[in-house]
Amino acid sequence: MKDFMTEFGPDLLALLASALVIGGYYVFLWRMVRKNPTYTIHGVNQIARTLWVENVMQTAGENVMAVQTLRNFIMVSILMASTASLLIMGTMTLSGQTEHIAHTWHLLSRSSNSIAQIWIVKVLFLLVDFIFAFFAFSMSLRLSNHVLFMINVKEHNVNHNLAPAAVARRLCSAGDMFAIGMRSFFFAIPLVFWLFGPAFLFIASIALVITLFHLDRSEADSIIFAKN
Repeated sequence: MKDFMTEFGPDLLALLASALVIGGYYVFLWRMVRKNPTYTIHGVNQIARTLWVENVMQTAGENVMAVQTLRNFIMVSILMASTASLLIMGTMTLSGQTEHIAHTWHLLSRSSNSIAQIWIVKVLFLLVDFIFAFFAFSMSLRLSNHVLFMINVKEHNVNHNLAPAAVARRLCSAGDMFAIGMRSFFFAIPLVFWLFGPAFLFIASIALVITLFHLDRSEADSIIFAKN
């Protein structure tokens, strides 16, 4: 047990500390959103998507604009899903180079015997992260394709699932899945730094949380925060 903690303890502690930092940030964000749904830009985007769908479905002559807007959204989802798939293949290739580059990359490791083992674990975390991103972008693509057909249906009373509110919820779900995919890309940054050593993981996690804190808040809340 002592040898295990000596070899893997720093990485485990860094992983736990980083998870607590990121988890604590999202608990804070969840509490703030409960008080004010538009505290984050994501809440503002959901309102904008809902109003956009209702306007398109209730206003004649907006079909072309709606299709073009959704097409652009779908193209971005395809691009990000393709990027995730390339990253998955690159990470799998990286996992096969353990013996050649693990000792070079793991700058802060004091024990050469454990480098190859912990390297595989780190690459596995990174691989799972990219696979989750691919799944999220694929789900966003699936949901937005559904909306592409639903938004042009004028007979809203045929089924409650075709009502503007229901279509808007589906588009918001597509947006949420896209945001989750992007978050997975963001979380890959600390995981990549983890390849260099446990200290880099913790520092990168703190830097990521600070960056997200400034990016997640809506513009109005950011201005109020700055004034206070």
